[in-house]
Amino acid sequence: MQLGIENKVALVTAASKGLGKAAALALSAEGARVAIAARGTETLRAAAREIAQATGGTVLPVRADVSVAADLEALVTEVESAWGPVDILVNNAGGPRPGVFTDMQEQDWATAVELNLMSAIRLIGKLLPGMRARRWGRIINITSTAVKQPIPDLILSNTVRSGLVAMSKTLADQVAADGVTVNNVCPGYMDTDRVRALNSAAAQAQGVSVEEVLARTVAAIPAGRIGRPDELAALIAFLASEQAAYITGTTIQVDGGRYRGLM
Repeated sequence: MQLGIENKVALVTAASKGLGKAAALALSAEGARVAIAARGTETLRAAAREIAQATGGTVLPVRADVSVAADLEALVTEVESAWGPVDILVNNAGGPRPGVFTDMQEQDWATAVELNLMSAIRLIGKLLPGMRARRWGRIINITSTAVKQPIPDLILSNTVRSGLVAMSKTLADQVAADGVTVNNVCPGYMDTDRVRALNSAAAQAQGVSVEEVLARTVAAIPAGRIGRPDELAALIAFLASEQAAYITGTTIQVDGGRYRGLM
C-alpha cells in the first residue's frame, strides 16, 4: 500500500528509543522527512543515524525536553527552519512515576501534567494553525491502554493520559472539516525500557522475580506475548497516511487483546 506521505514533514517526540523511535523509523521508511526529539543528545543522534541508515531517509535530531515550554518553542523553530511546516505530529513522552494516590505529592501531579498533557497541547497549539491553513495534517498521540482500562499503581498515568484523550476527541471534531485528523494509539505491554522498569519495580514491591512478573503479564494477554514497538509503529504510519483521511477522533489499542472492554 502506498501511504502517500513521501516528503511530508513529520515530528516525533521522545524518539531516541522505544515506541517513539519505532514510529520515526516507520514514517521514514514511507518517505517522510522525520525530525526526532528527546532529552539525551548522544542517544538522539545515534537514533537518527540508525533510522537514516535503515531507510535511506533524512532524519533531523533536535534535543528537547517536552515538559519544558521553551524547548518546544525552539524545537518547532528549528524543524520548520530546516524543512518547512510540519504535516505529521506524533506526540510521545515517557510515563510519570508509578505509585498509588497516597504516594503522590502535589508536585508529582504537576510534573505528570506537564510531561504527558501540556507537552502535547503546546505542540498541537504551535502546529495546528499551519495544518488547518494547508488543509492537511495528522496528529497522533501515543498514550496507553490505561485510558481504557486503568492500570493499578499507575494513578498519574491513568489520570493525565485520559485527559489527553478527552482533549483530542474534542479537538478532532473541531478540525475535521479542515483536513486535519486527531487520533490516539494505546500501546499495551510492549518490549520497551518503560515496561521493563515497571516490571522491575513490581517485582521488588512484591518480593518476586522479574521473570515471574513478566509471566503473569503474558498470561493475561490472549496473544500470549508482549508486543513489539514496530507493531504500534505500523498503526501510526497508517493513521498518518492519505488513506486514513476519514479516521479521526479514535483511540485504538495495540495490546494483543488484553483490554476486555467492548469499545
